[in-house]
Amino acid sequence: MTGSRGPGDGDGQEHDGHEPDRPEGWLGRQAPRIPGPRAAADDRESLGTPPPATALPVPPSTPPLPYPLPSPSHEVLKSLLGAWALAACSPEETRAVEEHLTECAPCADEALRLRDAVGLLQTERSLDLDPLLRNRVLDGCLGRRPARVPVPGWVTPYDAETARLDALLKDIGDSEWHAPVRLRWFEGEAAVSRKTTVAGVIGHLMTVDGLVATALGLVDPLADPPDRVAGGPASPTARTERYWRSYARPPTRSVREPWREQSHDLIRTASFAGRGVSELSVSYGDFGLPLRDALLDRAFECWVHAGDIADAVDYPYEPPSAVHLNRMIDLAARLLPAALAARRGAGLASPSGRLVKAGSPGRSLHLEIEGVGGGDWYIALDSPAAVGSPDHEVAHVALDGVEFCQLTSGHIPPQEAAAGQRGDRDAIRDVLFTAASLSRL
Repeated sequence: MTGSRGPGDGDGQEHDGHEPDRPEGWLGRQAPRIPGPRAAADDRESLGTPPPATALPVPPSTPPLPYPLPSPSHEVLKSLLGAWALAACSPEETRAVEEHLTECAPCADEALRLRDAVGLLQTERSLDLDPLLRNRVLDGCLGRRPARVPVPGWVTPYDAETARLDALLKDIGDSEWHAPVRLRWFEGEAAVSRKTTVAGVIGHLMTVDGLVATALGLVDPLADPPDRVAGGPASPTARTERYWRSYARPPTRSVREPWREQSHDLIRTASFAGRGVSELSVSYGDFGLPLRDALLDRAFECWVHAGDIADAVDYPYEPPSAVHLNRMIDLAARLLPAALAARRGAGLASPSGRLVKAGSPGRSLHLEIEGVGGGDWYIALDSPAAVGSPDHEVAHVALDGVEFCQLTSGHIPPQEAAAGQRGDRDAIRDVLFTAASLSRL
């Protein structure tokens, strides 16, 4: 036996040239080690003589960790139960929680309760975006950087409804633009309808919005000068019929872009025009509305016809936000006295009870709107110049907000309106039929 030189020894000691067996894990790691002294076996390697064969041990499948990983504590795993129930844990956390649930009965019970609660919270919802989502996003943006020229509050219903309809149009296919749509409204004492397509509805909205565009000095979507009635613009019905006749073939999705561009122009122009523009008169042929009411009317019709389109393509569509729906109902309630007087003049309503001075209270119908956008309105029955008053109430009608809008859009006949009624039957009938007569093509 030859010796080897130990560390720190001054003279060499020889050994037999064989190193002790080392595990494969040691061979695989690149950990630094202190080199041993050169031995005879090393000399043989340098001379080209192979060392004696040595059997190596079978390597383990997975190198053992130098130390075991600590398991999460009970408190940590319990705090992860809520995230686990919502499927918000990482794969490692999910595995640790589920292993813990097999061993801890209290945590298992708590996990079941949380999972059941999550199931109750996940109610079925339509694919439509929340109507208020766009407003919340804009409010958040404007909170960080206020708009140099903000959109006036009286323009926001039209802005919101055109944006919602445009989102619906983006989701429909090319063939669905030719889906049949039946437009419904009420004339005199009967309901009427007209069949068109999805593209035809958008063209109808664009041509009627053109009345507002003309009032603001913008380009009319009809290429030629519009038909005139008694020196004024044509009615929405006449303009729509003329637009539909101008197409040799049914319009396609190409109508979406000019309609959307026109709505943007209306919003932008109304925003830059200043405060006084809200009282600018918009002519509808046989009647007129201030611009603030005209855009609210356009927002209402946009929502109604978006619902018609959604029904045609079998797509869910929600009502406007509560604030905007309340404004639409308020506009209809303000139009009712004048519309009732017009029907009375045509012999379609019972005569007025007594003459009332302008601005004085007179016989009134209490219109109670329930649900989203609801409120209370008192409709003057004897004169459009009279003031509705709870002290002069002779009848009371209760309607759901969306149902009242369906009545005023001609989608529900007045005879079928599910209304709670009390008081003067003639007054109730007159107001319900008048509400239906506010609809038009």
